[in-house]
Amino acid sequence: MTIEITEVENENEWNQHVDRAEHTTPFHRYEALSLLARTADADGRFLVGYKGQEPVGIFPLFETTTGPFRTVYSPPPHLEVYYLGPVLLNFGKLKQRKAERRHRRFIDQCLDWIAERIAPDYIDIRTVDRYTDLRPFSWDGFDVSPSYTYLVDLTDDDLLMQFSRDARSNIRNRDDEDCTIRDGGTDGLEAIISQVQQRHEDQGKEYRIDPAFVTELAELLPEGCVRPYVCECEGEIVGGIVTLEYGDTIYRWQGGTKRDVDFPINDLLDWHIMQDARARGRSRYDLVGANLPRLCRYKSKFGPEPATYYTAQQKTSRMKAVTGVYRRLPTAVRLVSE
Repeated sequence: MTIEITEVENENEWNQHVDRAEHTTPFHRYEALSLLARTADADGRFLVGYKGQEPVGIFPLFETTTGPFRTVYSPPPHLEVYYLGPVLLNFGKLKQRKAERRHRRFIDQCLDWIAERIAPDYIDIRTVDRYTDLRPFSWDGFDVSPSYTYLVDLTDDDLLMQFSRDARSNIRNRDDEDCTIRDGGTDGLEAIISQVQQRHEDQGKEYRIDPAFVTELAELLPEGCVRPYVCECEGEIVGGIVTLEYGDTIYRWQGGTKRDVDFPINDLLDWHIMQDARARGRSRYDLVGANLPRLCRYKSKFGPEPATYYTAQQKTSRMKAVTGVYRRLPTAVRLVSE
């Protein structure tokens, strides 16, 4: 079986493949990939595999150089993109043996393309939750590790009853005079991201995206892909969540910080988002992350199911050597070097 790897630079051609694939995200679209490449100061390399004339998979990559090292990422780091990586096309009717053979050949050919044209010292791939078979990467010498997110089934007729008792109480006892939840538009989007920026700054943590980045993302993507939901009290935005939406899934992307008020802003926001998304025919609410106990305590109240996504990494021997030396340095020296 021969699979030919082609680098696509045409927006319409690429997005046709994205639209045909079942498990893509908003960040797989060409407009978002181009914005990520510019922001990360990376070269976008957007690969499509063909068996004859039939596309069998897409694989967006970002090539960067750090000092003497060449690196390949999907997605690029530090831009709050949690999943990307390869997505398969036209596999639905294949029997298992043929599907596995085609899948492995596609990944092998992509990795050969990367090795021949980039020869990176480090590759880091993070997949979508529905890309569950990482064996082709393991067989090619990658280290594969799981991470987790939560998914709420929006098709459940008794959705509210799946929530914890306190969440149900908070939602049912809502006083409409306390707040208004609405689509905040550009102003709301900027307010939400600014609140997240401030929260990270207060905690001494890094946060590398800003309102301009998210505003441009909303302008580039099709209408409705980016939705800023705000909770407004007495004319002031006291909390909000920026969601992403594509296919059957809505993502709880950024936000969730809140002012010091005496009503459950986030419970009300999440419930409003779920109802709104369900009315538009979405069937999954991805709470985006279930890896930290502190966050799981909040997110688990909505009765979600854990879902697994994976990171596949590969380093050359010289990258491993440098990494080992760095890790052995005293903490103070490492902080200065960063």
